[in-house]
Amino acid sequence: MSAPSSVGGGRARRLSWPGRAGHGFVAPYVVLLIAFGLVPTVYAIYFAFTDANERFTGLSNFTTAAADFRFLPAIGHVALYLLVWLVALVVLVVGLALLLHGLAARAADRALRFLYYIPGALAGAASAMVWLFMLDPTVSPVGFLLRAFGLGTFGQVIAPGHLPILLAVIAFWTGAGGWIVVMYGALNNISADLLEAARIDGAGPWQIARHIQLPLLRKWIVYMVILSFAAGTQLFVEPQLLSQASNGVAGRDYSLNQLSYDFAFQNNNVGSAAAISVELLVVGLVVAGLFVARSGFFDAD
Repeated sequence: MSAPSSVGGGRARRLSWPGRAGHGFVAPYVVLLIAFGLVPTVYAIYFAFTDANERFTGLSNFTTAAADFRFLPAIGHVALYLLVWLVALVVLVVGLALLLHGLAARAADRALRFLYYIPGALAGAASAMVWLFMLDPTVSPVGFLLRAFGLGTFGQVIAPGHLPILLAVIAFWTGAGGWIVVMYGALNNISADLLEAARIDGAGPWQIARHIQLPLLRKWIVYMVILSFAAGTQLFVEPQLLSQASNGVAGRDYSLNQLSYDFAFQNNNVGSAAAISVELLVVGLVVAGLFVARSGFFDAD
């Protein structure tokens, strides 16, 4: 009677191994999520509702931040940047992915995927440094184009009115390539038989894209918009470097994250800085929740 029990125990141990291996792979991510995600979030929430003496202050830090004369302009700057950035991202990324998918099985296909992905290999700060060079008409390889628009100096190029478009261009150049590759992979998962049936029925490329490919890409587009919105609200590196390079022409309080930084390290008001961070977190969660709920993101196809 003991032999079957031994065999059964060995089988149970073998069957449980995949579960333990899965937990082992996930564990480092969970540790990093707790250390660099949950703990800083709790820390920020704590500071947002306390003062320098660690006494509970209610919403006073939030009202102090909202009463600052730079707060509403910073919201407007970020909102305008997000509008330009997200519209350009959705239209151009999806459009380029569809064009790239049309080049499948050609030599240009792999080359274009590689070229799209190269800018994404640069970190945000490095990307902004590249664009500091590109936006200076005196040294930029496209300086003749900038001068053709009447922009003869670096300060004229990065005037505050130009920043939403310039920052959206920098963000697109840095992050769009990776999303194009993601959308291309999603397009490859669409059944070739379905596309062939549509062609046999007389559908052209536009009809196929509109009635088949775009609906099947909907969840991927929503996923891209959610992450890009969250990243866009955290705008900091690009305007901060532009501000330093232009001696303040771009403004050191252009975005909400810059304003939060200024509260913490210039005004020594960590509570209001944390309050802005918590507000950005809440806005990101609410917008993500709305997109997920309205798009049926987790609905089974």
